[in-house]
Amino acid sequence: QQEIFPVETMRKAAQLGFGGIYVKPDVGGSGLSRLDTSIIFEALSTGCTSTTAYMSIHNMCVWMIDTFGNDEQRRRFCPSLCSMEKFASYCLTEPGSGSDAASLLTSAQRKGDTYVLNGSKAFISGGGDTDVYVVMCRTGGPGPKGISCLVLEKGTPGLSFGKKEKKVGWNSQPTRAVIFEDCVVPVGNRLGAEGQGFNIAMKGLNGGRVNIASCSLGAAHASVLLAQEHLTVRKQFGEPLANNQYLQFRLAEMATRLVAARLMVRNAARALQEGREDAAVLCSMAKLFATDECFAICNQALQMHGGYGYLKDYAVQQFVRDIRVHQILEGTNEVMRLIVARNLLQG
Repeated sequence: QQEIFPVETMRKAAQLGFGGIYVKPDVGGSGLSRLDTSIIFEALSTGCTSTTAYMSIHNMCVWMIDTFGNDEQRRRFCPSLCSMEKFASYCLTEPGSGSDAASLLTSAQRKGDTYVLNGSKAFISGGGDTDVYVVMCRTGGPGPKGISCLVLEKGTPGLSFGKKEKKVGWNSQPTRAVIFEDCVVPVGNRLGAEGQGFNIAMKGLNGGRVNIASCSLGAAHASVLLAQEHLTVRKQFGEPLANNQYLQFRLAEMATRLVAARLMVRNAARALQEGREDAAVLCSMAKLFATDECFAICNQALQMHGGYGYLKDYAVQQFVRDIRVHQILEGTNEVMRLIVARNLLQG
């Protein structure tokens, strides 16, 4: 309710290795697999889904620097991000380009050993409170091949932030617009080659989709347990709600759908870890299925609580508010359907 960004709590989590879970150990990462990561994010999300979801975005950013950065960039940025001494934000979405990410307009004009950055990003998790910004910008012509990836640090002249957005959920992490006005960035801060940015962004998002789906699993898991407890304790018509066969069947369906979603997410995590050809489509399927199913599970758990479910004293409403956005970000679920359909029709 106070919308606190729990920096010290996250730094404690980083001491357990959660600041760079799938980042290489030579720059401070834990070197764990995507499957390990999925299990960790599910477990953390049974507590605070909003904070875990931010940590999943932070991990994605560090992985992008670790994977696509050169040795100097990896050693400059990754250790302080893995320890969460510093925090990262992912800057892809713009006011005019959400699902159509390849149409982004933020421009970076090369001038000698620097780029001059102009434009703005919208809905940036951690924006204004974080230290490192992984920014997709246009260095070439229109379309995906004109996009490059730059890493900016807070305090860069010309970098500013919009107002803190008021959101339905995800309130333990600030969200702001990130604005660039003649922002001068060294060419040495570019990840990969010019024109490689869109590819970097999409590869980051494959993992991001598994991560956010894993956060949904945790919220749904916690909501099933809350519903189970409420049905046992609450009495109506002289007996516990748990004796009502309709509610028993709904609880059984919720648990079954949770396990189905979990298996799908874990399968996608394995495919991504192994670099399988079908990894991107399996990540899209898992994100689509798990975020839809888990929201329905949390919503049903709230319904089972009756009027109590709508009170902020009861945790179930927070899970409903926090995971609703998972069906929108890291690629909307409509875009997930497009990716899956295209894959099928291309044979």
